[in-house]
Amino acid sequence: MTRRTFRGRTLRAVRPGAMAAAVTAAALLATELTAAAAAPRAGRGPDPVRLVAPPVTTVAEGGTARIRLGLDATRPLLRPVTVRWATAAGRAGLPPAPAARPAEPARDYRASSGTVTFPAGTLPGAARTVEVPTLRDATPETAEAVPVTLDVTGAAAPEQAPLVVVDANGLPYLDATRPVRDRVADLLGRMTLAEKAGQMTQAGRDDLAAEKDITTYALGSVVHDAAPDSAPARTAEQWRQTLDTYQGRARATRLQIPLLLAADAVHGHALVPGATVMPHNIGLGATRDPALVERLAAITAEETRATGIAWDFSPCVCVVRDVRWGRTYESFGEDPDLVSSMAVAVRGLQGAADGSDLARNDKVLATAKHFVGDGGTAYGSGRAPYVIDQGVTRIDRSGLDTVHLAPFRRAIALGAGSVMASFSSLEITGEPGGPVKMHAHRKMITGVLKGELGFKGIVGSDWEAVDQMPGGAVENVRDAVNAGIDITNAPLTYKDFGRIVAGEVAAGRIPLARIDDAVSRVLEKKFLLGLFERPYADTAHLAGIGSAPHRAAAREAVAKSQVLLKNAAKVLPLRKGGRLYVAGSNADDLSAQSGGWTIGWQGAAGRATGGRTILQALRAADPKARVTYSEDASAPTAGHDVGVVVVGEDPYAEGVGDVGVGGHDLELSAADKKAVDRVCTRMRCVVLVVSGRPQLLGDRLGEIDALVASWLPGSEGDGVADVLYGRRGFTGRLPLTWPKSAAQLPVKAAGGAGSPQFPFGWGLTTRAGAPAARR
Repeated sequence: MTRRTFRGRTLRAVRPGAMAAAVTAAALLATELTAAAAAPRAGRGPDPVRLVAPPVTTVAEGGTARIRLGLDATRPLLRPVTVRWATAAGRAGLPPAPAARPAEPARDYRASSGTVTFPAGTLPGAARTVEVPTLRDATPETAEAVPVTLDVTGAAAPEQAPLVVVDANGLPYLDATRPVRDRVADLLGRMTLAEKAGQMTQAGRDDLAAEKDITTYALGSVVHDAAPDSAPARTAEQWRQTLDTYQGRARATRLQIPLLLAADAVHGHALVPGATVMPHNIGLGATRDPALVERLAAITAEETRATGIAWDFSPCVCVVRDVRWGRTYESFGEDPDLVSSMAVAVRGLQGAADGSDLARNDKVLATAKHFVGDGGTAYGSGRAPYVIDQGVTRIDRSGLDTVHLAPFRRAIALGAGSVMASFSSLEITGEPGGPVKMHAHRKMITGVLKGELGFKGIVGSDWEAVDQMPGGAVENVRDAVNAGIDITNAPLTYKDFGRIVAGEVAAGRIPLARIDDAVSRVLEKKFLLGLFERPYADTAHLAGIGSAPHRAAAREAVAKSQVLLKNAAKVLPLRKGGRLYVAGSNADDLSAQSGGWTIGWQGAAGRATGGRTILQALRAADPKARVTYSEDASAPTAGHDVGVVVVGEDPYAEGVGDVGVGGHDLELSAADKKAVDRVCTRMRCVVLVVSGRPQLLGDRLGEIDALVASWLPGSEGDGVADVLYGRRGFTGRLPLTWPKSAAQLPVKAAGGAGSPQFPFGWGLTTRAGAPAARR
């Protein structure tokens, strides 16, 4: 039996003959209609009603297009809504080129018209369908469009009248049995320069002036940004609906080239509420478990593809050389060999290195980023207002090869389908010239990446990074494209990019061969991903987002990422059934636990995502424990066996998190220091540092019995409880050097001043028979 919720009550759809139920429902409806009709007399106007229609409905040639008309209403209709509809010949109502060409009545479709009515009392959610039959011919052709006019009485008309698009058919590039290279060549030969420039343009979901711009500018890609801080998080189903709508707009172009939809799923599909939020890369580096990292990447791919995203801006294979960098946690660590070993995330996301798995509904295109040297920028060289992020990396060619290029070699060998250029600049010491913005660095992008390393995939720009280059808009676009950028992330300037490219080609300042190379790379990945055959989201795995098996894998990763730095008197593992005192700012804060790139760019900021905090996990792991929780440690401390103080950083991302920006530093907050002092001077204590980089402990290490680098574990706080209570042993090892003081920074890059607090590779273990410490 179907149910509808109406004004807080549940209405049941009745079966024929169920007279008593029908009378009850009718009486309820009459009561509600009477109340609603009286509302205007009481000074409250009726809720607005709008007719809803899909902007684009596609149909195979010879099929019948079915346009679903619905109502956007919050209550039963007070008056009928009548819709008179008709097909319209010619270009009236069609978007400008490169939209599909007008279909011809009697040749391409059967002219149709009619009237549909939603009677008074119709419930919200009701729909009517109108049908437009199309005609088949034997001629291969591009897509054709049939505008449909609507004359609506009793409701507001849709913002855009429906458009029926008869799919392109019979053309070689549409034949999935042909080799990809042949399909690319055929399609490329049919494209105008404007269409090619469109394929090189990436817009942003929150910066599209209008959805129809996807058709108007023949856009090649849209990135689904993190939800703005002021906006509610978008559910997985909302992602799916939005992205399918975007693909529908792309199918209104004459060649019907699908969009390559992208997102920053950098630690799981964490921008979606309820998704599995993995530990950030810095914690995964601590696991020293490439097989696990590959498995987590496969889970991320499955959850991401289910919402319609086929391109993931991950993994970051940067090698961090200064922990003051706001992107430290996006790196697997400071050692190029460690980072290279974790590049297997590419295989987890994509599958086979030859791209043969990309068409699967659980794989996405991976992005090795940021090319090259973004982890080596010098403190103080950052692009204002940042201090280190987007700054200048100064290094000789040998150091560049062994430190920063090595992980890219590994990622490319694993088949990475795309590489993202870095915001930063590069100055190779011993060579002429000063710093060069990476997006304009032809020697590195075309010469080294595409030449020496043999990279055959897409080189993409970072967010509006071309606009950061030192010239004017036209010069910057020209220099970036000529340097080897294939697709430009231009959320704010997408309308201008294609026009500039076309003008520069016409003027001979960008070779057409460079454009064809870029577009061929983009089209190849779209064919490999199967987007021409299946542009819309495959929802087979949508219900699996945040599933128990996925969370179990993340929980295992959390446990393996925990690094035991100190364990005096074997405080750990904790004894069950004891009296536990829990304090600290990050003990019961899922947002801080997950870090940046969770729901929003700078973190969840109080918005909901599924998971369990460390405090909740401790309580679940030992239900018999007597737990006192006091965030600021102001509750009485007497009578407890051990204290657990969970301290660390607030969420941040990129340059906003640079030390020296917005008050960020490596010190514990005053409140966290007070909590540590109050608890650890009165009982045996364990301090967990939940952060994306080391925190300076000063002289507090002596009063702390056990110290754990908990990194940013994500949604599965149970993994932390697993090692605290001994369900799993501590096995994590530091992925970077833990400094003793700010005077030692940058520890790894410059050797530091004196010995660090804990060296790279340090990690105690609670496994029976294992060595006490490892390097």
